[in-house]
Amino acid sequence: MTKQKDVSINRVTIDSHVHFWHYHPAEYGWIDETMTALRRDFMPEDALAVMQPAGIDACVAVQVRQTLDETRWMLRLADEHPFIAGVIGWVDLRSPDLDAQIESVVHPKLLGVRHIVQAEADDFLLDQRFRRGVGRLVEHGLAYDILIYARQMPAAIAFASQLPDVRLVLDHLGKPDIRQDGFDSWRRDLARIAAIPNVCAKLSGLVTEADWNRWTIEDLHRYVNAAIDAFGPERLMFGSDWPVCTLAAQYGRIVEIIRTAIDERPQSEQDSIFGGTARRLWRLAV
Repeated sequence: MTKQKDVSINRVTIDSHVHFWHYHPAEYGWIDETMTALRRDFMPEDALAVMQPAGIDACVAVQVRQTLDETRWMLRLADEHPFIAGVIGWVDLRSPDLDAQIESVVHPKLLGVRHIVQAEADDFLLDQRFRRGVGRLVEHGLAYDILIYARQMPAAIAFASQLPDVRLVLDHLGKPDIRQDGFDSWRRDLARIAAIPNVCAKLSGLVTEADWNRWTIEDLHRYVNAAIDAFGPERLMFGSDWPVCTLAAQYGRIVEIIRTAIDERPQSEQDSIFGGTARRLWRLAV
């Protein structure tokens, strides 16, 4: 078994976005025939085995199922594995018993919650009930991860502008349409959401928005550099989106994409992207 580093006493590099699951077809229907390599279990030991050789010490586990049971399971994993620095779980943000749901999963490593908005209607984030629920997260010290496609960015901008007190995190840079070269419209929207000061973003998920078999590192650097221009390194954090990223590239290659994009920047900026931003945003002790 791979030896785990005790991340509680170290200043460490952090992967802000990994997933774990016990695969079952009925519970992971989104893993279709194009993703058969993901139709197996992915557990903390598997993650650690690829993270350590790539120089990444700790991670944040992010929900993929919209159930309280999955959130509780991830928190148990975080208790068992010190390198899991935190969890982004799920609660029903439109529920009248939202506060009770949050209290049922309260835990020192619960950092925030997420809803799979990319699977919802493009105006979903404008739903007043949902927005009120996200606003309640402030009372519980939780952040919110925004998971959208680029076409949903206008709604996300309006949503974020109405929640100035909530710590918001844009997953996967808003999933730009890299395959179809949707750079220009995405960059305009990214600048608009970056102008909202309580929004941070993850440098994650890009490789699977590109052509899985034909992407180049230069293609992805274009998007990384645009994100740095928009947010600055102090509001960006590295995320692998492991194991989903393995559809297009192995873990070490994902780390390389970001490291080579920023290797000429000051060390302080590199440190922000590979851990500092995550520590500040989620108030991590690692």
